[in-house]
Amino acid sequence: MKEYRGLSEVLLNKDALLEQVRENYDSHREKFEEAMVGYKAKAIELLEAHIQRIRDNAPEKVFVQLPMPEDHSKDYERIIEMLEWSKDTDLELDEQEFATYVLDQWGWQEGFSQTYAMYSGSKP
Repeated sequence: MKEYRGLSEVLLNKDALLEQVRENYDSHREKFEEAMVGYKAKAIELLEAHIQRIRDNAPEKVFVQLPMPEDHSKDYERIIEMLEWSKDTDLELDEQEFATYVLDQWGWQEGFSQTYAMYSGSKP
């Protein structure tokens, strides 16, 4: 699909794309692992507060609900595998594919960023 005006597709070197997706994958893994540390700490803090109130004879309904960080590593791994198996040296990406694979703007990215910010202290 070629457009006369505007840019709807871009031709990229497969190795450069593969390197970028791997960098995005590494960044995702680091953020996910950091968020999991924060999630575990927050969950333990809330549960220990409930336990202490129960020990202090102030029983209550115990309900803890925290959003859990989501690991989307498989999304990256699938694309990396596809790129490694591809015999092409150059690949054509449309605007959506470019946003996803190069700019790391996946459909789930906003929710992931919010959860990450909640447990890491970073801004989304």
